[in-house]
Amino acid sequence: GLIEPHFMAGFSGGRKLICPGLAGLDTVRAWHSPRFLEHPNANNGCLAGNPVHEENTLIARRTGCDFIINTVIDDHRRILAVFAGDMEAALDEGVAFVRGVVTDTVPEPVDVVVTSSAGYPLDATYYQSIKGMVAALDIVKPGGTIVLAAAVSEGIGSPEFRGLFDETPSLDVFMDRIARDDYFVMDQWQLEELAKVRRKAKVKLVTDGLPAETVARLFVEPAASVEAAVEQCLAEYGAGATIAVIPKGPYVLAQLG
Repeated sequence: GLIEPHFMAGFSGGRKLICPGLAGLDTVRAWHSPRFLEHPNANNGCLAGNPVHEENTLIARRTGCDFIINTVIDDHRRILAVFAGDMEAALDEGVAFVRGVVTDTVPEPVDVVVTSSAGYPLDATYYQSIKGMVAALDIVKPGGTIVLAAAVSEGIGSPEFRGLFDETPSLDVFMDRIARDDYFVMDQWQLEELAKVRRKAKVKLVTDGLPAETVARLFVEPAASVEAAVEQCLAEYGAGATIAVIPKGPYVLAQLG
């Protein structure tokens, strides 16, 4: 398994090899439900009090795991470290190592965050690109703007995920739907993560992969370039607006501190 920041479970690796890795659909559905994902600790880099992490750790314990191997890689996909042995102990050691590598801080929330989804494969689809938006969430001001550059070369995502945009007039309507026990669509959790972002900030998407009219249906604003998006933000927030840049959003723990 690979240990890196994860926008729901805190970090990947360890117990995630079993849940959701080996889990049935009913378990995947429950584990990705608003009951878990709407908790404030279901977030990048957070394990303490994170119900997503706690639930799949419990499932993995009950399933049983005798030995695990986790790796950490650099931005050239070379192995930096290997953590093996007990499922939980190896994950804890790996997480401590990763925190030291990927954490960076800003002293206070900023008006604008310029980021990316770290290139292929994490920006191949709009579904994956949402991870870059979530990575900026902790440091952007309420009412601020996230400028995301992503190729989106393979389109929006799965047929189920694409269909959500066709049948969802607003994110408020979507959140009401997923709160019902009788509603479930595969990949709905990614739109829920987008809803989290949009409750706090605006998003401008810079991409060559989708036409502007399609982007406008995805609950974000299209922008012709990063430069144009930043100019629009400065016009809105003023010349003294604060801006942070996260070159590879999903691989960085951007925090206040």
